[in-house]
Amino acid sequence: MNSRRPDDHGRPLDPRTAVPTPVRIAGWISAVQGLFGVITAVALVVRALGGHHEETVVISGYATAGWFAVLGGALLAAGLGLLRGRRWGRGLVLIVEFLILVAVGSTLFGGTESAIFGQVGLTMYLGAVVLAVSSAVALVALLRREAVEWYAA
Repeated sequence: MNSRRPDDHGRPLDPRTAVPTPVRIAGWISAVQGLFGVITAVALVVRALGGHHEETVVISGYATAGWFAVLGGALLAAGLGLLRGRRWGRGLVLIVEFLILVAVGSTLFGGTESAIFGQVGLTMYLGAVVLAVSSAVALVALLRREAVEWYAA
């Protein structure tokens, strides 16, 4: 844990301000996920500006981009906040990572149109598994004793 390492002056770090390793891990995971969300938003806007429209369903590329921008931006900010020792990011990361797990689970195991039944390609399936594992790691990291003690300090 980072609170046991001395700072530049040889004194131990204050455990109330030192960011534990599990919190840093969750911060990096959520920041990367948030960055991917923002990149997805930009790609959706570019795609919509290029004139792409879904033929079988009514989906607005701009609205979907807005959703990804808001959620991805918030997750990116919360992840960076955790990396900087800001406690406000923990709650948002916990909620979003849990929601990601629910969404991935519903995609993978939700019914006859799910990935398990062959309607989604292998690349999407593997991406969903990576997303689920990273979300689970972030959740576990934020629920470890060191992270809870840091948050409560």
